[in-house]
Amino acid sequence: MANQLEYPFGTINVGTAGRWLHLAPEDDGRVWMLNLMKYKEVADYGDAAGPAISGREADDIYAPTDVLADLGATVPLFGDVTRQVGDDVAWDRIAIACYPSRASFFAMQDREDFQKQYVHKEAGMETTIVMGCVPVSAAEPDAACSEPLVMRVRRFAEGQAPGPDPDGVTPVARFDVDGVILGDRRTWDDVRFDRMDNVALAALARSEGVVDQVMVVIDPLIEDLIASIRTFRA
Repeated sequence: MANQLEYPFGTINVGTAGRWLHLAPEDDGRVWMLNLMKYKEVADYGDAAGPAISGREADDIYAPTDVLADLGATVPLFGDVTRQVGDDVAWDRIAIACYPSRASFFAMQDREDFQKQYVHKEAGMETTIVMGCVPVSAAEPDAACSEPLVMRVRRFAEGQAPGPDPDGVTPVARFDVDGVILGDRRTWDDVRFDRMDNVALAALARSEGVVDQVMVVIDPLIEDLIASIRTFRA
């Protein structure tokens, strides 16, 4: 079987999918599925009759909140990208869905109610990266900072650790990447969410030991990352 399968708006990583599908229940557990999304200018429903709307509007219709709730999943982060530093894809939106297990993520794909909604995602999405993450750390719940929220998705140089962050970076949450399930064939090592000023943002555009990076400023409509991690660790 090929290691990659092409999909309308990304490539399925068969290796990651196979590893997750064969996890024993005792080895599975909560996973934070990070979604990077780039929309079509106009939603494309193909030969099917569909509304004349933008790709972003189609994704808004897709939003499977009832399905997620039924699975025991939550959405601790959802927001628009307001600024981007680097990467060839101009990302529009970032979201994280926290599932009780990888098995529950796969179970969602087979549900009829989810599949009915999914047609809108297929119509609206130009490209996406979906990766499973596990938390490493989270800030104290009362850690206050007025600076913008910045996400960094990073791949490290082989055998190297990333250099230290400059002054002006206030950590929010850090995740290790357990695998990319759908994307553009790139692999990633970690995801960091921080609040930082513009000086720090510019300094991190080129980080020691980092060979590939997506760095975006997010305007969150939902932001509950810290609580989702601390509840998991309690």
